[in-house]
Amino acid sequence: MSHSEHAVPADPVAYIQHHLQNLCVGDCDPVTHQGGFWTLNLDTLFFGWLTAGLLMWAAYKVGKNLSLDKPSGIQNLMEAVYEFVDGQVKDIFPGRNPLIGPLAFTIFVWVFLMNTMDLIPVDLLPWLASTIGIHNLKVVPTTDLGTTFGLSLSVFALIVYYNIKIKGPVGYLKQFLFHPFGKYLIPVNVIMTAIEEVAKPVSLALRLFGNMFAGELLFLLIALLGGFAGALWISLPSQVILSSMWAIFHILVITLQAFIFMLLTIVYLGMAHVEEEEH
Repeated sequence: MSHSEHAVPADPVAYIQHHLQNLCVGDCDPVTHQGGFWTLNLDTLFFGWLTAGLLMWAAYKVGKNLSLDKPSGIQNLMEAVYEFVDGQVKDIFPGRNPLIGPLAFTIFVWVFLMNTMDLIPVDLLPWLASTIGIHNLKVVPTTDLGTTFGLSLSVFALIVYYNIKIKGPVGYLKQFLFHPFGKYLIPVNVIMTAIEEVAKPVSLALRLFGNMFAGELLFLLIALLGGFAGALWISLPSQVILSSMWAIFHILVITLQAFIFMLLTIVYLGMAHVEEEEH
């Protein structure tokens, strides 16, 4: 599965740890590349911006060459995805907000593209990077908590904004004071509602991170077969077969995780748009 020196590792634990370490700057150990809070993971930023740029380029090309008579393949694809997302918004979201449809579409496609990086052979890009002196490279942005929490906290900021905009500051405060047990249990209400609100971004971030991290780890374990199967004629076919089987299943995982993140975003923003009396 790899042409790098790590393809048949002497230490499987070191091999896995190496592949799970980001290329970082700032509050970051220059040897182990393990960082603190003030750390920038350059590989996460690069591949996140790369996939975002790909999405913007595709949208630009479709918009520039839009055709009703002879639509291109990419136009058909983007229209199909947008119609699917728009259908979810119409089914779930109460009322109308012109931001929600484009936001949901962007989240779904961008998260899907970042997840899709997991289908690239685990040793390929790190090996190519090592030829130019980069010895740490983590390819999948959504296996970085910085990415998943960045996305979820952005959604959470919109949730708070629309709660205050639709219900007003007093109405939003009353949600903490009197929900879910009424005016006689205000301290309990505040604690329960605060936990409920904090759980939204945390669950969004950890669900996406956990599933993608587990998928990446399984690809690494399959790549390790070369170190234990002995002869190449045994290890290589087993790696190809197992990697292909997991990749086929993982296509469903990466699509489902993008869909769930988008769907919960619509649901949470929809809840923020519900008037206080409707709770």
